[in-house]
Amino acid sequence: METDASLLGVELEQKQQEELYQQLLLQTMGKVQSESPPSKVIRPQPGMCVKTSSMPDKKKVFLNICQSQAVPPPPHLSQEALVELLESEDPTSYRVPMSLGEPHTEVDNSSQGCTVYDVVINDEFFQKCQKDTLFQQFLIAVSLEGLENKYNLELSRDVTILKNRKFMGSIAEQNIRAKSKPIIQEIDSNPEFSLLVEPPSGNVEHLIAEILLPGVISACSLVLDLGEDRLVLNARSSLFHLDIFFPLLIDQENSVAQFNTNTQTLTVTMPVLSS
Repeated sequence: METDASLLGVELEQKQQEELYQQLLLQTMGKVQSESPPSKVIRPQPGMCVKTSSMPDKKKVFLNICQSQAVPPPPHLSQEALVELLESEDPTSYRVPMSLGEPHTEVDNSSQGCTVYDVVINDEFFQKCQKDTLFQQFLIAVSLEGLENKYNLELSRDVTILKNRKFMGSIAEQNIRAKSKPIIQEIDSNPEFSLLVEPPSGNVEHLIAEILLPGVISACSLVLDLGEDRLVLNARSSLFHLDIFFPLLIDQENSVAQFNTNTQTLTVTMPVLSS
């Protein structure tokens, strides 16, 4: 019996694509080891010290809000846009890049033990917040929320900015991700990248990244890594490199990736975590 070679070729390609799709999916779920994102140790500079308390035990907590050039700035935001953001249904849609340090125990002016967290933000954005009370209040609010989410605690919104000291105790070095390059590095082609939101209005449920990779003929040459707010894509041929941060936290485990060999487009669909 004769065999149709064209049909076998289609079936083989479909099988290979399915296997490669599963490989990409496993990588997005963190089950395939990939190179760790570059990081570096920084020594933050003092900024301001904020006093609050833990809930419900009302123990003293201090935030050393520090500054460093190594932390990327958030997108530009005018005061008018900030007012609109705070009045919107989802003010958390605007994210401020920050490094949240581990808690450390210090002694306050009353010789009482207290818990201190170091929060590091971009130095230029810190200076902007120092000049504008509304931005300063916003910075404190997102710092408190960030610590609550990371360490599963509750902090009082009754805060005091210490006038005579910029930090409590000591400021430790922090290991942060190296500053990303939010574009595709081009060698000899002109790729395109777009980030879509679904639905287009209201609360965002999915982020969809569409990456055009001309010259890439197979998904096996791609290495995709998803973090909670970051996408890193490399082509093993060194043809492309993409490293971007998202304005929202994503559900890594339920994200899916698919490479279309006809259009040479990689589509990554990422559910957004509710705040």
